[in-house]
Amino acid sequence: MIKAAEQVAYPLTGYFSNLVSDYLEANQKLAPFYTHPPNIDGIKAAMAARDLFNTPTVALVNALNKQYENATAVDAVTANIQSLKESKTYTVTTAHQPNLFTGPLYFIYKIAHAIALSRSLNKQIPGAHFVPVYYMGSEDADLEELGFVTIGGQKLVWQTKQTGAVGRMIVDAELLSLIKLIEGQIGVSVHGAAWVSLLKQSFTIGKTIAQATFEIVHHLFGEYGLVVVQPDSPELKSLFTSVIEKELITCFSNNAVQQTIKNLSVHYKVQAAGREINLFYLQGNKRERIVQTSAGFEVAALGLKFTTQQILQDVQNNPACYSPNVILRGVFQETILPNVAFVGGGGELAYWLELKQVFAEAAVPYPVLLLRNSFLLVTAKQAQQLQKMQISTINLFKGRPQVIIDSFVKANSSHHLQINAQMAAIEAQYTLVKEQAAGIDASLVDHIEALAHKQAQKLLQVQKKMLRAEKRKFEAEQQQITKIMEQLFPGGSLQERTENIADWYKIYGTHFVSAIVEKSDDFSKGFTLLYLND
Repeated sequence: MIKAAEQVAYPLTGYFSNLVSDYLEANQKLAPFYTHPPNIDGIKAAMAARDLFNTPTVALVNALNKQYENATAVDAVTANIQSLKESKTYTVTTAHQPNLFTGPLYFIYKIAHAIALSRSLNKQIPGAHFVPVYYMGSEDADLEELGFVTIGGQKLVWQTKQTGAVGRMIVDAELLSLIKLIEGQIGVSVHGAAWVSLLKQSFTIGKTIAQATFEIVHHLFGEYGLVVVQPDSPELKSLFTSVIEKELITCFSNNAVQQTIKNLSVHYKVQAAGREINLFYLQGNKRERIVQTSAGFEVAALGLKFTTQQILQDVQNNPACYSPNVILRGVFQETILPNVAFVGGGGELAYWLELKQVFAEAAVPYPVLLLRNSFLLVTAKQAQQLQKMQISTINLFKGRPQVIIDSFVKANSSHHLQINAQMAAIEAQYTLVKEQAAGIDASLVDHIEALAHKQAQKLLQVQKKMLRAEKRKFEAEQQQITKIMEQLFPGGSLQERTENIADWYKIYGTHFVSAIVEKSDDFSKGFTLLYLND
C-alpha cells in the first residue's frame, strides 16, 4: 500500500504554533511547564513517579470488564486489561471526543501513535508492559464540532434535536440517514461496502454515541490490544471523588492554573483559561456549569441548588453527575490510569502545558507529553502531478497555490522575470548621488532616499505585471496546481483535519489501518508524507 515515506520537520510545515515547535526543540522557555522530556528517559522518569502513586488498578480493571461485557472478545485486549493489575504495567493514552463515524483522520492517527509507542516501549524497556489506551471524551457537549463528517469532499451534518453530552446522545433516524448517504457514495466498492456495514453494525437505533464509537474503535484496533476507556462511569468517577470535593471546597485548579497562564502568556498564546470551578453537572444529556454562591452551589440551567454539605454528600452518592472540564479532565484521566505518556495534538499539548501545577495540587503524577503523528496521504497519481509541476515538499507546505504557481512560472518561463540586477544597479546610482549631494547639502539626503524608495516600488510593480502577463501563458498548469493543492490541503487546511477514514478504507480496507500503525513513530520525528500505490 505504501510506496515511500518522507518526513518534514514540524516547524517547516507552517501548521504548528511557536509553542509546539519550541516544545519539540526543548526550548528552555518551556522547561518550567512540564515534568518529563518527550524521550525514553522521560518515560522512565514518569514510570518512577507513577510507581509512587496508588493507582486504583483493581477498580479500573473491574470497570473495564463491565464496559467490555458485550463486546466481541479479542485476546489481545483481554490480556491487556488483566495486565493492568500488575505493578509494572503502564498505559500510553490518547484522548478524543466521540466524533461522528470517527470524524477527521487525526482521530485514527492519534490512536495509531499510542499503539506504536506502546509497542516500542515494550521492546525498549524489558520487565515492564505498556498498554495503549483510547480515553473517550464522551461528556463533551459541542455537537457543532463533533456532529459531522466529511466524505468525498461533502460535509454530512447530523441534524438531530438532541443536546448536551454527545456521548450520551442516542442514535436516531437522522443519523441513520447519513449512513445511507455514505452508502450511496462508497458502497459500490468492496471495502466501501465493508465500511458501511461496520457503521450499520455499530450505529443502531437506541444505542448511545459513546457505545457506538466504542464498538467501531474496538473493531478497528482491538487486534492491536487497544483498550477503550469510557470515563462516563459511576465506577470510575467514584475513584475521583476526593479531587472533586477539593475542587468544590477550595477551587484549587483555577488558583493553580492562573499563575501558570500568567507566566506562559509572556511568550505564548494561552489555550484554555478555565473557570472558578472546573466541573460541570451531568443530568441525563444535560451538562451544565456548577457555580459557587453565597448559600453554597448552584446549577442554574438545571434548577439545582446545594448547600456545601449537600453537594459533598451528592458527590458521594452520585459521582457520575460530576464532569471535569478541560482543566481537570487530564487529572481524572491520570488518576484512574497507570499512565506514563499522553499523545495529543498541538492544541492539546498547549493546554496540558498549563496544567503542571494543577497536577501538583491534586498530587497526581504528570505524564510525558508527546505530539501525535501527522500524515499527508499522497496517491500515485498525485505524486506524478507533483513531480510534473515541479512542486518540492517544502513548497508543498507553503499552503497557498499562488505561491507555487509563481514559482512554477518563474522556473519555466522562457523570459527572465526578475529585475534584481537592474534594481541593484539603480540603487547603486542613487547611493552615489546621495553621497555627492551630502557633501553639498545634508538636507538633500532624505529627499534622495525617498526618490530611491519610490523608484524601487515602481520597478517592483513592473516586475509583478511582467509575472502576471507571463502567467496567462500557463493557464492549464495553474489549474492543475490549484486542483492538486485543494486535494491535498482541502479548504487550505491539513488533509488530516478534514477527511474521514472512509475515503481511504474504501480503497484499502483494513490494510489502511495496519499501514498507519506500522508507519507511526514512537517519539514524533516529523510530519510524514506517505506515498501510496494504486
